[in-house]
Amino acid sequence: MIWRIAICLIVGYVFGCISTGYIVGKFQKVDIRKYGSGNVGTTNALRTLGKKAALITLLGDVFKCAIPVVLIKFVFFKDIPYADLLGLYTALGAVLGHTFPFYLKFKGGKGIAVLVGTILTFDWRIFLICVATFFVILAITRFVSLGSLVMEVLFVIWVAVTRPGDWHMLALSLVFAVLAFYTHRENIKRLLSGTENKIGQKVKIDTEDKKEDKPEGQ
Repeated sequence: MIWRIAICLIVGYVFGCISTGYIVGKFQKVDIRKYGSGNVGTTNALRTLGKKAALITLLGDVFKCAIPVVLIKFVFFKDIPYADLLGLYTALGAVLGHTFPFYLKFKGGKGIAVLVGTILTFDWRIFLICVATFFVILAITRFVSLGSLVMEVLFVIWVAVTRPGDWHMLALSLVFAVLAFYTHRENIKRLLSGTENKIGQKVKIDTEDKKEDKPEGQ
């Protein structure tokens, strides 16, 4: 079992390292790590590059998790009784790759779009619940971070309720939650202080930086 878990984590990490927002930004000659929150996720892509780039980033980040999970669960380890668990380990690898990509000095996104891919491939019912809840919270508060964290908590609760006695699965879902709250620690501070950014706020791009596409640090 251990070697299968290791393979799943590695495969997931490789896929997760495909930083869609960074790639989309490079096509527009913008390094989105220099603007907004500085990460390469969907929210920062929206602030810096606009709606189309954000949509591409979102879909890319969802499917870079969903694709390897589907391959693990339904192709490579389809006859393994704990294929769902291996799929979740693959998703964890994707979250780690997205959040800590080695070629971007381990500074990536916050992993929520990847979480959406995780939930989608885990159980369509909790996927619908999480997405609906996210958009309700977003419509009411305009805080992406709050909706994202609530979605994570719902996922853990779903695992606990639908997989009673499966402590391995529950512990793994809690790892996702810990990662999400860790990457959103600054957002949590701003939420508590009332200074959190709301969706729709734009970031001004340096036109000279866009023309020259300067390397980071210059």
